[in-house]
Amino acid sequence: MSDPDSEADAELKELVAAGEDEGKRLDQWLAANLAPVLSRSRVQALIRAGAITADGAILTEPKAKVVSGRRYLLTLPEAAPPEPEGEAIALDILHEDSEVIVINKPAGLVVHPGAGNWTGTLVNALIHHCGDTLSGIGGVKRPGIVHRLDRETSGVMVVAKSDRAHRALAEAFADHGRNGDLERAYVALVWGAPKRLSSTIDAPLGRDTRDRTQRAVVPAGRPDAKQAVTHYTVLSRYGARKDDPIASLVECRLETGRTHQIRVHMAHIGHPLIGDPAYGRAYRTKANRLPQPLGGLVSAFPRQALHARLLAFRHSATGEIMRFEAPLPPDMAELVAQFDVL
Repeated sequence: MSDPDSEADAELKELVAAGEDEGKRLDQWLAANLAPVLSRSRVQALIRAGAITADGAILTEPKAKVVSGRRYLLTLPEAAPPEPEGEAIALDILHEDSEVIVINKPAGLVVHPGAGNWTGTLVNALIHHCGDTLSGIGGVKRPGIVHRLDRETSGVMVVAKSDRAHRALAEAFADHGRNGDLERAYVALVWGAPKRLSSTIDAPLGRDTRDRTQRAVVPAGRPDAKQAVTHYTVLSRYGARKDDPIASLVECRLETGRTHQIRVHMAHIGHPLIGDPAYGRAYRTKANRLPQPLGGLVSAFPRQALHARLLAFRHSATGEIMRFEAPLPPDMAELVAQFDVL
């Protein structure tokens, strides 16, 4: 049984020595049994680090002799993530000065390195573009990052280039703009249309018990419940029947900034985002009832139709409120245009 105090991500390898293994060098025997995953030099380093036990006793000598019938347990620590390096990835820069850089992030671009995405991220692009001028408060994997957008969400993001900007922006995002220093607006293309043209969704979010990578509306008293408030306004309704629209374009303004907040909230009121692979799966077949070429566009749309249209914040050096907008990206603009002619 593993040590309850060990790292959850450590990997355990158990081997039991056979009769013919009696008297072999420990490092040679382990390397032979673990090749090609581990080299002999790596095995020796792990032994010296105390990562191997025999019937509960720690062994630190690579030349120790293997004993037949003994149970050897090797603890492989989680591999340290690589430090991100700069990559020549094109950036759509809306503004840049010594304090901040504001970009229009395309859909498909991961913000910072993580499991399965150690390269090709916004951070890699920023390191290449900005060099060592990014704020280091976020650590080597998240230099300058004070907020993020989901991989498949496009739109305006601000990144801190100075520690002063990082602290000011982090405070503004933590306060969710209640003091007037921050404004965020998103546009989403959703199935159907809310009956009220403008309203507020106040529903706490927590982890989905069926899939811990997703979020769900949960009871306020649950331990992981976090307050989540989204204000929405219907901008356009699409479809011949105005009393039963096929889809609508909605602006969402965040009072809080929870993971997947807009996606979960809109699905919660019965209007999931078009193309949303996590929270709108049950609505995918609706595309089959749409006229062409719209039906084909919706069926092939590879992401949630969500765009961060507006971001405003107070500049850390000048005190000026800076406001940036990004138009709908071509894929969403094409969908809206096709819905608009229904």
